[in-house]
Amino acid sequence: MASHIVGYPRMGPKRELKFALESFWDKKSSAEDLKKVAADLRSSIWKQMSGAGIKYIPSNTFSYYDQVLDTTSMLGAVPPRYNWTGGEIGYDTYFSMARGNASVPAMEMTKWFDTNYHFIVPELGPDVKFSYASHKAVDEFKEAKALGVDTVPVLIGPVSYLLLSKPAKGVEKTFSLLSLLPKIIPIYKEVISELKAAGASWIQFDEPTLVLDLDSQQLQAFTAAYADLESTLSGLNVLIETYFADLTPEAYKTLIGLKGVTAYGLDLVRGTQTSDLVKKDFPKGKYLFAGVVDGRNIWANDLASSLSTLQALEAVVGKDKLVVSTSCSLLHTAVDLVNETKLDDEIKSWLAFAAQKVVEVNALAKALAGQKDEAFFSSNAAAQASRKSSPRVTNAAVQKAADALKGSDHRRATNVSARLDAQQKKLNLPILPTTTIGSFPQTVELRRVRREFKANKISEDDYVKAIEEEIKKVVNLQEELDIDVLVHGEPERNDMVEYFGEQLSGFAFTVNGWVQSYGSRCVKPPIIYGDVSRPKAMTVFWSSTAQSMTKRPMKGMLTGPVTILNWSFVRNDQPRYA
Repeated sequence: MASHIVGYPRMGPKRELKFALESFWDKKSSAEDLKKVAADLRSSIWKQMSGAGIKYIPSNTFSYYDQVLDTTSMLGAVPPRYNWTGGEIGYDTYFSMARGNASVPAMEMTKWFDTNYHFIVPELGPDVKFSYASHKAVDEFKEAKALGVDTVPVLIGPVSYLLLSKPAKGVEKTFSLLSLLPKIIPIYKEVISELKAAGASWIQFDEPTLVLDLDSQQLQAFTAAYADLESTLSGLNVLIETYFADLTPEAYKTLIGLKGVTAYGLDLVRGTQTSDLVKKDFPKGKYLFAGVVDGRNIWANDLASSLSTLQALEAVVGKDKLVVSTSCSLLHTAVDLVNETKLDDEIKSWLAFAAQKVVEVNALAKALAGQKDEAFFSSNAAAQASRKSSPRVTNAAVQKAADALKGSDHRRATNVSARLDAQQKKLNLPILPTTTIGSFPQTVELRRVRREFKANKISEDDYVKAIEEEIKKVVNLQEELDIDVLVHGEPERNDMVEYFGEQLSGFAFTVNGWVQSYGSRCVKPPIIYGDVSRPKAMTVFWSSTAQSMTKRPMKGMLTGPVTILNWSFVRNDQPRYA
């Protein structure tokens, strides 16, 4: 039984790529230095997967900034403002598109579906002259091959690329981006031909937009694209990978009808209904890459449950046609649990980061093939049972309070006009009061103070005094500017989510659980492992301290619960709404 990984984190277990990129951007290191760090990371990732027994190992999922920007480079779709004159796209043009430069702004960035990763949005129009301008996919396939690792090169599919694009400035908003399909398909054909010549036997097209609510014209674009590519793809095994949600019946029908396609990758974690479509109608002789290991969260897989799911699918698609996979790229999870030295053993036993998920995928594949690692499965079952029964997960007081909630508890007892009248009598604000969002810039000195206090290098009294001095500066500045409603500047806060999570029960924090948000920007999401409660007041001391420094109203600053939820690794043992 075979195993597959959709994609893998690029930053490295200790954010090696982040530091290499920022050093290069600051002109403290050379392009060759950056290339070496990148090559070392790729080599390590490929060898890790190969050593774990993964059969279908992805290449071209590494990126210096973003995989969609890599595709824009491959297609030579550089906006005119970057003054690119043709040829292979180098660092200058690539990073100018990503980050802007002294004379022109960067391209727009937006969220990759409903994840916290952000991609660079292509800017397209009828006058774009596409050309094969980045050979990265082929180069990285050859690089892996030279290391003795046979990989599956991964490309953003042509239809998803266009559907994720936007009309360039000056182009009508009604311009049909899909009308550019005949112009980009020839570039894809060149890439495919080079990959075949280099010895590729499989190729993966990521077409995640298939999970969106697409109309018949958009679905027809997939049919047309792969019909056009069919002859070029001849001789290759072709995997179309989808993720993040269920496919509609219409999208599923389109997917399994695509010409020249050998295999279909489906997210069976978030796509809770997709397996029903497979069981109802799956084309004979095709491969199913079953995404049963969650690529978007950090919980250890319930191996027994996943094995049961896989066995049911095996009866439908055939023993030799089922491949165990991740639900999506592991880009969206932390890199390696081995680097977490401060998590206690119980919580750690419940988790699996990217490196551990690779092992889980292979363990499931071996179990399906009759080579079940009984000790590994037994340990996993014990961890699952521990998590379900741990008193740290279930808080009786929280459960009781939640059960007692009524619909009326979600609504204010007084109407808006009454509240506005009361507020005006209390605050006496002008018709258009001025204020700011909340946080002021944090200096190097301020971060040093927080760091030293956390490391017990300065006393609490010294820390409080330093923070009070910073708040006083912020208050004085706002009063000088005649701001009506003041803020305290949040000098005591490290991160708008982590600060609150550290003061709530049911949260755990990692040391190296970094996840790429965009470019070199990484975040370290908290882990919500149990019922959440507030043991004591979180903001009252600093808000009241700030209010004592002024007669003007001082806002209390709270990160909202939805933001905390969306910026954390959340529990998977209950619905998100709970």
